[in-house]
This record gives sequence, structure tokens and C-alpha cells, in this order.
Amino acid sequence: MNRLLIDHVRIINEGQTFDGAVVIEGEKISEVLRSREKPRAACDTVIDGSGACLMPGVIDDHVHFRDPGLTHKADMVSESRAAAAGGVTSFMDMPNTNPQTTTLEALENKFRDAALKSRVNYSFYFGATNNNAPLLKELDKNQVCGVKLFMGSSTGNMLVDRMEALRTIFREAGMIIVAHCEDQSVISENTRRYKALYGDDPEVRFHPEIRDAEACYRSSSLAVRLAEETGARLHIAHVSTARELELFSSAPMEQKAITAEACVAHLYFTQDDYATLGTRIKCNPAIKSAADRDALRRALTDGRIDVIATDHAPHLLKEKEGGALKAVSGMPMLQFSLVTMLEMADAGILRPEDVVEKMCHAPARLFAIEGRGYIRPGYQADLVLVRPNSPWAVDSNTILSKCGWSPLEGHTFQWRVERTFVNGRQVYNHGQIDDDCRGQALRFQRN
Repeated sequence: MNRLLIDHVRIINEGQTFDGAVVIEGEKISEVLRSREKPRAACDTVIDGSGACLMPGVIDDHVHFRDPGLTHKADMVSESRAAAAGGVTSFMDMPNTNPQTTTLEALENKFRDAALKSRVNYSFYFGATNNNAPLLKELDKNQVCGVKLFMGSSTGNMLVDRMEALRTIFREAGMIIVAHCEDQSVISENTRRYKALYGDDPEVRFHPEIRDAEACYRSSSLAVRLAEETGARLHIAHVSTARELELFSSAPMEQKAITAEACVAHLYFTQDDYATLGTRIKCNPAIKSAADRDALRRALTDGRIDVIATDHAPHLLKEKEGGALKAVSGMPMLQFSLVTMLEMADAGILRPEDVVEKMCHAPARLFAIEGRGYIRPGYQADLVLVRPNSPWAVDSNTILSKCGWSPLEGHTFQWRVERTFVNGRQVYNHGQIDDDCRGQALRFQRN
């Protein structure tokens, strides 16, 4: 079996940063060495990582790869290649595709398709509806990452708005429920008022006022209440407001039944950025105030935000034309998520060790992923080699997402993803993708 040594690197893992090396045998990490420790046996291949940092591969628990049915925007091949280029070695894909992943057949088809197409590891959410609760008991809890619930608002016609259906889903999911929380009644009333003032399609700067903090809080607080009443395991996606943070505990994640996710866009942009980026940063929930963003950033280090994800949601630029109501919501962020967060670490917002905790370790623990998310002997060799002080600019030539654009175009990053390993295989190497590489279905250790 081939032995690969990644030598002379700064390893960031489990809250520590140290000089060392990692040996890969086949699909797995064989040895984690410190400083001058030597491998137990000779290695067939040696990569000199001098000056670079080695981290576990990113696990993104929230993406929309648009496959099947919306593949003019993105597809499993293009977005998994973008993932590899960004150091993302595993993803969990949302159910609002066409057909929606709300039947066992649609779910199985996604897994079958990913095995043929995905360059990185994968799992898929089952989408809850007003009518499909009986299917929840039939899901393989060791294969399916979770149940996705659109509470109060949905852009993909998957709104669950009947209280009886909500209670049933919370009682019977039997695994983690990931909820999109925005209250449709609040949004509808705000829409009516802003249309009356500004016409049928108000400017995009009004988007965070139409889909406002009250809409988020009202829905998130209902989800929390239902979880507390039923004992369900709840994870609230893309928290976007300071007020919602009141709902979450700073206790260690393992002690919590209710956890929270923040997305890179809400941690990076503010509503002031609509002036220059317009609808390119229009997403649901909306990018909100600087005060909201700063509160989310603080929550990364005080424990109230447990996981960082992307809500990667590609659209064609022509679909982003219009204002607060007509332009579609969502943006591609996957390829640049890790370097964006490492840039925040450089700015002192959090530590590089915190980036690894929130993007690699925490998703693995939260979803009980088998053998991934850490640099440990015996774990799958999902790794990313990143180099600091290596400036490069985002432009159309660097973007691998099928949509062909990014709200970060023109930005110069100081961190660069050099190599990405998936199950011991180098899928990305200095700009080149190994298109023969295929990821594996994630497995979950659940009763």
C-alpha cells in the first residue's frame, strides 16, 4: 500500500497548532508526527509542505448543488470541483431540487448520482413537507445527514406551515432537524408595505427590511419551542440576527439539543455592501446590519454559534437581475469559504484553531460523522494544505462554480488552498483537479 508523507507542515487540529508531518496509507491517516518524529517506515511519496498549514478538510453542512433539475445553474460535477478547490472535502446537499428530495426514490437517486459524479464526499437531506411525515421512519439514519425543514418561508415551494405537521415532524424525525426559519406572515406584511411605498420591485437595499429580524426571530423562537416541547434535536441554519442569538446556549455543543449555524456571507458582508454588490449578495435570510454581523462574529467564540457553513446557492447572473423582490436569492460561496474565514482569523475575529473547530470538527461531531473531521490515525485522509502570505485575486478564471461568478470577484486573499486530499487521494493540486477522483457517501454513527 502506498505511503504518502506530508512533511514540514504546521498542523492545525483539535485546538492546537504545531510543527509536524502526516503519513497517509491508502484512504486513511496512518501517523500524525510532531516536530522531529520520524515515520515508522519508509514512504513512497513525500510532499514538502514547508511554510504551509495542514488542516482537516472542511465539512460544509449546507449547500445547494442544484442537481437534479436546476443544472443550468450548477451541478454535482461543477460544484464538487469547486469544493475541492476550496478545501471542502465533504458536503451535505439540500432538498429543494427538481424533483424535490421529499420521497425515498428521489433521495436514493441523489446518492446514486453522486457516486458517479462527485469529486468529494457527500450526503443529502430529506425534505420535510406538510404531508410526508410517515416517510421519516423509513430513512436510514446512518446514511441520511438530516431532515431539512423550511419553517415559515421557502424559496423552493417546500414551506411547512401547518402546526399539526410541524409537531409531527419534530416528534418523528428521529434525527437532526435543520430548519430555515423566516416567518412568512411578517414577510408578506412587509412586502405589502414596501410595494405600496416603492412599487412592485423595491431596490435591493430594502431586502433586509422586508425579510427583517422580526421574521427571523419569530420563526426561530417557534422552532426552539417545538424542539423543547418534543425533545427533538434541532439545528437552526444560517442565523442572521443578533436577536436570534438570545435563543442559543454557550454550553459545549455535546450538551445542547438546539444548535446554530452561521454562514460565511452573514459573517463577512453587511447591508452597506448592497450599495456596491447589489443583488449579488441577495440571499435568504438577508444580509443585515453591521451590528448583526458583529454579534454573529462574537458568537463564534463564545459558543452560541456551533458551525460555519456556506448556504452555497448558485444562480446565473441574469437570474439575479431586479430588486428586492424580483432578483432570485442565493450566491456561490463554497470555493472561497475557507480562505475567507482564515482572512477573518488574520483580522483577529477568531483564531485559526477556531476556524478548524467550526468548519471541520464541529460538523463531524454534530452530525456524528464516522471517521472524518479530524487529523487522527485511523481517520479518513480528508485534508487540505493551505499557505499563508500567498496573495491571489478572485477573477472569472479562478471560479469553478458553473454559474461563473462570485460576490468576491476582485478581492485579493492572502491564504491559498494548494492541495486537497479526499480519502487519501489528491483531488486538487495547485489549480488542477483530478477528475478521476470520486468521493464517498458519508456514514453517521447513530442508534
